[in-house]
Amino acid sequence: MTRYALDSFNFPDIKVTTPHFTDCLLNVTKPSEGDFREDIKEKMIEMIDYIDKTGGPFVLNIFPIYTVSRYGFDVEFSFFDNKSKFKIVDGNNIYKNVFTFLYDTLVSALTKAGYGQMEIVIGQIGWPTDGYMSASEENAERFYRGLFQYMAKKKGTPLRPNRDISMYVISLTDENTNSLESGAYMRHWGIYKLDGKPKYKIDFTMQDRETKPTAARGIVKMPKRWCVFDGKTDHNKTLVVQDYEYACDDSDCSAFGAGASCDNLSFVQQVSYAYNMRYQMENQNQQKCNLIGAMLTTVNPSTPNCDFPIEILTAEFVDGGSLLTKRF
Repeated sequence: MTRYALDSFNFPDIKVTTPHFTDCLLNVTKPSEGDFREDIKEKMIEMIDYIDKTGGPFVLNIFPIYTVSRYGFDVEFSFFDNKSKFKIVDGNNIYKNVFTFLYDTLVSALTKAGYGQMEIVIGQIGWPTDGYMSASEENAERFYRGLFQYMAKKKGTPLRPNRDISMYVISLTDENTNSLESGAYMRHWGIYKLDGKPKYKIDFTMQDRETKPTAARGIVKMPKRWCVFDGKTDHNKTLVVQDYEYACDDSDCSAFGAGASCDNLSFVQQVSYAYNMRYQMENQNQQKCNLIGAMLTTVNPSTPNCDFPIEILTAEFVDGGSLLTKRF
């Protein structure tokens, strides 16, 4: 339908495709074994045939942190400067990072389907900064540095050497309502923090400069106030837990994931974090700080590792006059 509409308006140069995640491929130990999953192979080939006839590329989304966990690989295999001895030998080809492993696995799958020369575009690739073990700002900086050095050299992969690979990084900012189906880290792909400041050094010119991208301008945080749990022991703990779970469901507690920034909080701190996230995501609406034991405070409850964020002002919030009517 999209292709038909574009052709109707004389836009033949605009390509039409659809992105695929790496789970469309079989779990294999070597790229040469690459193929599409049996349960979807017929549909995949049908779709690939249509994309090929209309001149579109095959778009693959790669999340290295997900793949190394799924395959049981050493996490170092995620990085282009792999500091471990882990590698995959496939005939005369040697794979030292998960990107080239997955890329050539797809090349093998396309070749077996009869489309070995089809263009491949990476629709999403990146490294999260929270929500999972190894998800950190330091590792994100390391990943992108290696990725961009690799792209700049145009080395390609063993099955497609000396290629300039097109790809899109994910993402500019965190998405605190993203699906958690693949993991809590799915909400923490952002290169920028909520307040528009870059999280780490990343050089989009691919010249390997020690530089951070320009911070966003005009970002204004809401007042320094937090909604926290008072910690009193006379509260019914069962009801407190219910409110805690409700607050998490209504906001974002992905920082509680194993190995994440807030996975070592006490019970009182966990409840406070959940209460505060709900309060902040509702633009500091005092009615959202009405859970059991909830109280407003101007004392920052953050810990050295776990940040209790403050919401930023949105245009809708200011235009609606809410800022003037919801003073602490």
